[in-house]
Amino acid sequence: MPPAPNRPSAAPARLLQAVCLGALLTAGASVARAADADSNASVTNDRPNILWLTCEDNNVNWVGCYGNPHAETPHIDALAAEGHQYLHCYANAPVCAPSRSTWITGMHALSMGTHNMRSRYAIPHDRIPYYPDLLKDAGYYVGNARKTDYNIGGRPDGEAWDTNKLDWKTLKKQQPFFMVVNNTKSHESKAFGDVTKTSHSSDDVRLADYHPDIPVIRQNYAHYHDQMKKMDADIGAALAQLEESGMAENTIVVHNSDHGGVIARSKRFLFNSGTHCPLIVRIPEKFKHLRPGTPGEPVEDLVSFIDMPRTWLSLCGAETPDHLQGRVFLGPEKESRDYHVSFRARMDERCDNVRAIRDRKLLYIRNYMPYAPWGQRLDYLWKMKATQAWEQHHREGKTDAITGRFFGTKPVHELYATTTDPDNVHNLVADPQYAEDVARLSGALDEWQRTYHDSGLLPESEVVRLADEAGLTIYDFIRDPKRYDVRALQTASAAALAATPADLPALTRELSSDDLGRRYWATVGCFRVQEQEASALDLAPIRVLLEDESHHVRVMAAWILYRAGEQEAARACWNGLLRNDSYASLKVLNVIDWIGDGFEPYMEAIADCDFSHGGYVKRMKEFAGVSAN
Repeated sequence: MPPAPNRPSAAPARLLQAVCLGALLTAGASVARAADADSNASVTNDRPNILWLTCEDNNVNWVGCYGNPHAETPHIDALAAEGHQYLHCYANAPVCAPSRSTWITGMHALSMGTHNMRSRYAIPHDRIPYYPDLLKDAGYYVGNARKTDYNIGGRPDGEAWDTNKLDWKTLKKQQPFFMVVNNTKSHESKAFGDVTKTSHSSDDVRLADYHPDIPVIRQNYAHYHDQMKKMDADIGAALAQLEESGMAENTIVVHNSDHGGVIARSKRFLFNSGTHCPLIVRIPEKFKHLRPGTPGEPVEDLVSFIDMPRTWLSLCGAETPDHLQGRVFLGPEKESRDYHVSFRARMDERCDNVRAIRDRKLLYIRNYMPYAPWGQRLDYLWKMKATQAWEQHHREGKTDAITGRFFGTKPVHELYATTTDPDNVHNLVADPQYAEDVARLSGALDEWQRTYHDSGLLPESEVVRLADEAGLTIYDFIRDPKRYDVRALQTASAAALAATPADLPALTRELSSDDLGRRYWATVGCFRVQEQEASALDLAPIRVLLEDESHHVRVMAAWILYRAGEQEAARACWNGLLRNDSYASLKVLNVIDWIGDGFEPYMEAIADCDFSHGGYVKRMKEFAGVSAN
């Protein structure tokens, strides 16, 4: 199913070849540009320009050509009529920074350790060039106006680009070009604020099945439709400017969002609402040999965001080195795709860990932290009126099994028939007729994790600590099976998530393992068993774990004891971790909130805690009612 694994040893040689080739191509391109500048005529070139018109935070349900009769997106709809509208395009991450981390490198953020929101962990930049580097090596002028947010440390985000401004005269002189133009008018923040004064009628909205039909939510939908209309107008303006420049006949136009969204339970989540994105590609007659079919006809190919960098490089005749993990979905080198994989990790101050894999008809989701609710309160998301109204509606006992599910904890496994249940509200995982599909998709996900080195099979700050102690980037740490054995972690996590009282003898043995990962997952397994049959659990080996080397093992062991009535010991553990600025401080604060008994017994320790975790501990401290120092 997946492409061949990375072969890092080949990368330096290939990178050197690319640099040498790029120097020759760039020199030739510079001569051509200089000769052409005097006449101010466009460069005649067999390679296309690419104008990539990205926008933020919207799924297919906000775009008219994807079937919503209430969406006002005439320019995007017209582009689809002229080009190729992809019906099955999905983001690998349902939030901006990890999604763009995947784009810029052509590698899954989860495969580099850059999948947690706003984490900025370093990668080996000497072995992982950004795709605009490779385009420049091939003689392209590259621009980004203006969104980077790559979630990667060790290199300034803007360094790979020739310009961060859109200037049509410059582009005309610098052909061939690759230009990203990002639009923020559809960003989540544009759905905030007053939702009562909209030009779009709140009667003309199509609510998702999981949202209750209440006035504020309808108004927030209408408010966001207004923003989508503004974004669409900008897309239209950019297309008109391209025509006026005289370069349309040389330019492939791409339009898509950076992930799904934007009303609660879409952005940040691995359902269709968070990952199913519009993708439209218009290819001029000059390059019709690159077209996937007849213009105006929808394209059924499965496309994953990870495919885009390799595809752009292929279309431009640039090198596509081995580190790229996507597949080419356009042109003579086109490859097919059977599955798409996406991932959810920490979202700002809130911890979570989820994987999903899909084909064209089914979506399988695996929750590694089923005890964390879907709708845990995230400060930014709760700025939206619809989120606030939904929560209040639920607190008043007015939601039902579908509209109230968001505020509960998760099952370990989920399966949705995406064609008949596009809002993903009917979990079919226990339906016997889908048993073979669950096994097939789960097995494909397991294979994907091994092939691409899933870095999220231990808690985020645990992996960071271990990599730092080894003096390695996360990228290199997780590729050393002696330090991070993906297959062993898969086995341990699967056993933990499936644990029953009958598994307690094996789990108890693992609690004393020399391997941190096995101890961590055995503790999670005991936590799972406790939910089913608390009296079956022997607490003696759990108490020993309150002094474990791993702070995350301590956190989970203390939670087991808390639920068993030993609250004083649990609180002492968590307070000690906070006072000593534990690297697991964010997890501690999340667990305390999930329990729901309040922050009062921990206030002094919370105030003393100076661990940052990218500033998100501070956000949790503020949520707990502790003033920032």
